[in-house]
Amino acid sequence: MKYTQLGRTGVKVSRLVLGTMNFGPQTDEADSHAIMDAALDAGINFFDTANVYGWGENKGRTEQIIGNWFAKGGDRRDKVVLATKVYGNMAPDGAPAWPNHDKLSAVNIRRSVDASLKRLQTDYIDLYQFHHIDRNTPFEEIWQAIDVLVQQGKILYAGSSNFPGYKIAQANEIAARRGGTIGLVSEQCLYNLAERRAEMEVIPAAQEYGLGVIPWSPLHGGLLGGVIKKEVQGGRRASGRAADTLADPAARAQIQAYEDLLDKHGLEPGEVALAWLLSRPGVTGPIVGPRTAEQLQSAIRAVELELSEELQTGLDEIFPGTGPSPEAFAW
Repeated sequence: MKYTQLGRTGVKVSRLVLGTMNFGPQTDEADSHAIMDAALDAGINFFDTANVYGWGENKGRTEQIIGNWFAKGGDRRDKVVLATKVYGNMAPDGAPAWPNHDKLSAVNIRRSVDASLKRLQTDYIDLYQFHHIDRNTPFEEIWQAIDVLVQQGKILYAGSSNFPGYKIAQANEIAARRGGTIGLVSEQCLYNLAERRAEMEVIPAAQEYGLGVIPWSPLHGGLLGGVIKKEVQGGRRASGRAADTLADPAARAQIQAYEDLLDKHGLEPGEVALAWLLSRPGVTGPIVGPRTAEQLQSAIRAVELELSEELQTGLDEIFPGTGPSPEAFAW
């Protein structure tokens, strides 16, 4: 496994981030524990979760599964850089949130971190991430709450998720004015070959302020994982967002061109999609959410994959980026 610094911090993390969103809803506890053991054995030390994972009636279940794994001992907790998130309504889906039981008020941050710590069976969280922006809570209040948690030893760093570039700038400028607050150290955003809008503002802002970029959905809901080839071979059929996208003839042709290009080079689509992200400026590591140990091994192979200049050019032709900001939209 290869490692890098998380943004401008001194903490060293693996180039792959183990995503746990499937733990509970799609992967049972025993298999989830096996995947985490395999990830640790492979050198993956960066695990990502969120308080709402488990979904539906089972929000918080994923953190509980991780906590039960930590409780097995064997230095599991000490070896992991643990990231979780705050923002979402923890009531069952469809039920309204009780006042102050969601978003980023100081009241909810305090309540949520204590609840996550209990579920995770740990006394600290390495990276506490704001899952979305909160338009109603000023960053002065947010940073005051975070400062208290840092002083109490409950969290070490704060990060953002799904933030636009201007909010990254606003958050860190206010942190700098307060003094003594390191500010955001990472941004977790939707970024992959098929969805490159983050290159316009989010990634430049993250680089300017020293945030590590942690892309989620690196295979774009399975679209970049060889979905058409799997259909032809009688494997798992596309569903959800991937199926909706493939229903568009133009989008299907684009994915087919991608798979044909990689077939020409003798490469696996999912591994190339991860390797491409690993080659992008500012990227700390993509989040991989394996449902099985086999999927984890495929992701690990991507870390050692070097993409040729010819292949990079071919990928850009199929999935053109936005271009540099502001030139792409201003000139």
